[in-house]
Amino acid sequence: MTSTTDTHWRRACAAADLGDEAALGVEIDGEPICVVRSGGRLYAVRDECSHADVQLSEGEVENGLIECWLHGSQFDLATGEPTSLPAIDPVPTYPVTIDGDDILVDLHTNPKRG
Repeated sequence: MTSTTDTHWRRACAAADLGDEAALGVEIDGEPICVVRSGGRLYAVRDECSHADVQLSEGEVENGLIECWLHGSQFDLATGEPTSLPAIDPVPTYPVTIDGDDILVDLHTNPKRG
């Protein structure tokens, strides 16, 4: 659990808004973010495929991966690394936590940039 007094954490959504093996696209501080729950774990990645300007939040989620609905590239949610073509570049990943009933994302502390 993270204190909301930490200025880097931003509310993404209510925890109840995100089922398992599901993704939700949100905007935080002007950035498109895809918040995902897979296998009971929470993830946050940039909501844009590195291969094309497509929202990853509209893709399928399964076993810690998210698939771009347009060309089928899959990305590892923990690392942002692509696991299938045509994408070859990773997507940025961000720290994520739960605070009470809210899912929070930190866009500024050690983001892994794709």
